Amino acid sequence: MSTKEDILEQLVEEYLLHEGYFVQHNIKFRPNETHDGYVKQSDSNHSDIDVVGIHPLRTGLDKVVAVSCKSWQGGFNPKAELEAIALNKIISGRERWKPFRELVSPKWSAAFIERIEKVTGTRQFTYITAVTKINGDKSLWETNAAFRAALGGNPIKVLDMRELLATVLPKLTTTLANTNIGRMLQLIKAAGVEIKV
Repeated sequence: MSTKEDILEQLVEEYLLHEGYFVQHNIKFRPNETHDGYVKQSDSNHSDIDVVGIHPLRTGLDKVVAVSCKSWQGGFNPKAELEAIALNKIISGRERWKPFRELVSPKWSAAFIERIEKVTGTRQFTYITAVTKINGDKSLWETNAAFRAALGGNPIKVLDMRELLATVLPKLTTTLANTNIGRMLQLIKAAGVEIKV
Protein backbone atom coordinates (compact mmCIF):
# COMPACT_ATOMS: atom_id res chain seq x y z
CA MET A 1 0.00 0.00 0.00
CA SER A 2 1.46 3.36 -1.00
CA THR A 3 1.67 6.27 1.40
CA LYS A 4 -0.53 9.23 0.52
CA GLU A 5 0.13 12.82 1.41
CA ASP A 6 -2.04 14.44 3.99
CA ILE A 7 -5.37 15.62 2.53
CA LEU A 8 -4.56 19.24 3.40
CA GLU A 9 -1.18 18.87 1.66
CA GLN A 10 -2.99 17.57 -1.43
CA LEU A 11 -5.39 20.51 -1.36
CA VAL A 12 -2.45 22.91 -1.01
CA GLU A 13 -0.80 21.19 -3.99
CA GLU A 14 -3.99 21.47 -6.07
CA TYR A 15 -4.27 25.15 -5.10
CA LEU A 16 -0.65 25.87 -6.06
CA LEU A 17 -0.92 23.96 -9.35
CA HIS A 18 -3.96 26.05 -10.28
CA GLU A 19 -1.91 29.15 -9.46
CA GLY A 20 0.86 28.00 -11.84
CA TYR A 21 3.41 26.63 -9.37
CA PHE A 22 5.52 23.51 -9.73
CA VAL A 23 5.28 21.58 -6.45
CA GLN A 24 7.46 19.33 -4.33
CA HIS A 25 6.43 17.55 -1.11
CA ASN A 26 8.06 16.59 2.17
CA ILE A 27 11.47 18.17 1.78
CA LYS A 28 13.67 17.06 4.66
CA PHE A 29 15.79 19.49 6.66
CA ARG A 30 17.65 19.56 9.97
CA PRO A 31 20.18 21.81 11.69
CA ASN A 32 23.75 21.83 10.50
CA GLU A 33 26.11 20.01 12.86
CA THR A 34 28.37 23.08 12.81
CA HIS A 35 25.64 25.37 14.21
CA ASP A 36 26.51 26.70 17.70
CA GLY A 37 23.29 25.35 19.21
CA TYR A 38 23.43 21.91 17.60
CA VAL A 39 22.64 19.04 19.99
CA LYS A 40 23.08 15.63 18.38
CA GLN A 41 20.46 13.89 20.52
CA SER A 42 17.66 16.31 19.61
CA ASP A 43 18.74 17.68 16.23
CA SER A 44 19.82 14.61 14.29
CA ASN A 45 16.25 13.75 13.22
CA HIS A 46 14.86 15.48 10.16
CA SER A 47 11.81 17.68 10.03
CA ASP A 48 10.20 18.39 6.69
CA ILE A 49 8.75 21.22 4.69
CA ASP A 50 5.32 19.91 3.72
CA VAL A 51 5.01 21.63 0.34
CA VAL A 52 7.30 23.90 -1.66
CA GLY A 53 6.05 25.66 -4.77
CA ILE A 54 8.10 27.52 -7.36
CA HIS A 55 6.47 29.66 -10.04
CA PRO A 56 8.40 29.94 -13.31
CA LEU A 57 6.94 33.32 -14.27
CA ARG A 58 6.82 35.20 -10.98
CA THR A 59 9.59 37.15 -9.32
CA GLY A 60 10.33 38.30 -5.80
CA LEU A 61 8.57 36.92 -2.76
CA ASP A 62 5.75 35.32 -4.79
CA LYS A 63 8.09 33.13 -6.84
CA VAL A 64 8.62 30.58 -4.06
CA VAL A 65 6.23 29.45 -1.34
CA ALA A 66 7.05 27.14 1.56
CA VAL A 67 3.99 25.61 3.22
CA SER A 68 3.58 24.06 6.65
CA CYS A 69 0.28 22.17 6.90
CA LYS A 70 -1.58 21.80 10.21
CA SER A 71 -4.58 19.50 9.68
CA TRP A 72 -6.00 20.02 13.13
CA GLN A 73 -9.73 19.36 13.13
CA GLY A 74 -10.30 21.87 15.90
CA GLY A 75 -8.75 24.56 13.74
CA PHE A 76 -5.91 27.00 14.31
CA ASN A 77 -6.12 29.76 16.90
CA PRO A 78 -3.16 32.13 16.33
CA LYS A 79 -3.47 33.84 19.72
CA ALA A 80 -3.64 30.56 21.64
CA GLU A 81 -0.75 29.08 19.64
CA LEU A 82 1.45 32.13 20.26
CA GLU A 83 0.71 31.95 23.99
CA ALA A 84 1.42 28.20 24.11
CA ILE A 85 4.74 28.72 22.31
CA ALA A 86 5.72 31.62 24.59
CA LEU A 87 4.88 29.60 27.73
CA ASN A 88 6.52 26.44 26.34
CA LYS A 89 3.31 24.49 27.00
CA ILE A 90 3.15 20.74 26.54
CA ILE A 91 0.25 19.77 24.27
CA SER A 92 -0.38 16.13 23.35
CA GLY A 93 2.91 15.23 25.05
CA ARG A 94 4.99 17.63 22.96
CA GLU A 95 6.40 21.10 23.53
CA ARG A 96 4.21 23.43 21.49
CA TRP A 97 7.08 25.19 19.73
CA LYS A 98 8.19 21.95 18.04
CA PRO A 99 5.52 21.92 15.29
CA PHE A 100 6.75 25.43 14.47
CA ARG A 101 10.48 24.86 15.00
CA GLU A 102 11.52 26.83 11.90
CA LEU A 103 9.75 29.90 13.32
CA VAL A 104 11.09 29.59 16.87
CA SER A 105 14.53 27.95 17.01
CA PRO A 106 17.46 29.78 15.34
CA LYS A 107 19.24 26.55 14.33
CA TRP A 108 16.05 25.19 12.75
CA SER A 109 15.29 28.56 11.10
CA ALA A 110 18.76 28.60 9.52
CA ALA A 111 18.35 25.00 8.33
CA PHE A 112 14.92 25.80 6.85
CA ILE A 113 16.17 28.82 4.90
CA GLU A 114 19.26 26.94 3.70
CA ARG A 115 17.10 24.06 2.47
CA ILE A 116 14.73 26.41 0.64
CA GLU A 117 17.73 28.00 -1.06
CA LYS A 118 19.17 24.61 -2.02
CA VAL A 119 15.86 23.47 -3.55
CA THR A 120 14.81 26.74 -5.23
CA GLY A 121 17.98 28.81 -5.67
CA THR A 122 16.70 31.70 -3.55
CA ARG A 123 16.37 32.75 0.07
CA GLN A 124 13.32 34.87 -0.80
CA PHE A 125 9.98 33.15 -0.30
CA THR A 126 6.57 33.41 1.27
CA TYR A 127 5.97 31.13 4.25
CA ILE A 128 2.43 29.77 4.46
CA THR A 129 0.78 28.10 7.42
CA ALA A 130 -2.09 26.09 5.89
CA VAL A 131 -4.81 25.08 8.32
CA THR A 132 -8.26 23.50 8.33
CA LYS A 133 -9.91 26.61 9.72
CA ILE A 134 -8.86 29.81 11.46
CA ASN A 135 -10.21 30.53 14.93
CA GLY A 136 -9.36 34.14 15.64
CA ASP A 137 -7.20 36.84 14.12
CA LYS A 138 -4.71 35.41 11.63
CA SER A 139 -2.82 38.71 11.44
CA LEU A 140 -1.36 37.97 14.89
CA TRP A 141 0.53 35.09 13.26
CA GLU A 142 1.25 36.82 9.95
CA THR A 143 2.75 39.93 11.55
CA ASN A 144 4.69 38.25 14.37
CA ALA A 145 8.01 40.10 14.33
CA ALA A 146 10.03 37.25 15.87
CA PHE A 147 8.75 34.76 13.27
CA ARG A 148 9.44 37.18 10.42
CA ALA A 149 12.98 37.75 11.71
CA ALA A 150 13.52 33.98 12.06
CA LEU A 151 12.59 33.59 8.38
CA GLY A 152 15.03 36.25 7.22
CA GLY A 153 12.34 38.92 6.89
CA ASN A 154 10.23 36.86 4.49
CA PRO A 155 6.44 37.29 4.74
CA ILE A 156 4.08 34.87 6.47
CA LYS A 157 0.53 34.04 5.40
CA VAL A 158 -2.16 31.84 6.91
CA LEU A 159 -4.51 30.04 4.50
CA ASP A 160 -7.45 27.90 5.55
CA MET A 161 -9.36 25.23 3.64
CA ARG A 162 -12.17 27.64 2.85
CA GLU A 163 -9.79 29.96 0.99
CA LEU A 164 -8.04 27.05 -0.73
CA LEU A 165 -11.35 25.58 -1.90
CA ALA A 166 -12.65 28.98 -3.03
CA THR A 167 -9.67 29.19 -5.39
CA VAL A 168 -9.64 25.57 -6.57
CA LEU A 169 -13.34 24.81 -7.12
CA PRO A 170 -14.05 27.41 -9.86
CA LYS A 171 -10.92 26.33 -11.76
CA LEU A 172 -11.71 22.61 -11.92
CA THR A 173 -12.33 21.27 -15.41
CA THR A 174 -13.01 17.76 -16.70
CA THR A 175 -9.28 17.21 -17.31
CA LEU A 176 -8.05 14.64 -14.79
CA ALA A 177 -6.79 16.45 -11.66
CA ASN A 178 -3.25 15.92 -10.39
CA THR A 179 -4.16 14.93 -6.84
CA ASN A 180 -6.60 12.51 -5.24
CA ILE A 181 -8.37 15.39 -3.52
CA GLY A 182 -8.59 17.28 -6.84
CA ARG A 183 -10.11 14.23 -8.51
CA MET A 184 -12.58 13.80 -5.66
CA LEU A 185 -13.64 17.45 -5.97
CA GLN A 186 -14.11 16.95 -9.74
CA LEU A 187 -16.40 13.99 -9.11
CA ILE A 188 -18.40 15.90 -6.49
CA LYS A 189 -18.78 18.74 -8.98
CA ALA A 190 -19.78 16.29 -11.77
CA ALA A 191 -22.41 14.76 -9.46
CA GLY A 192 -23.98 18.18 -9.04
CA VAL A 193 -23.23 18.44 -5.33
CA GLU A 194 -22.70 22.05 -4.34
CA ILE A 195 -19.85 22.87 -1.97
CA LYS A 196 -20.40 26.23 -0.32
CA VAL A 197 -17.28 28.09 0.74
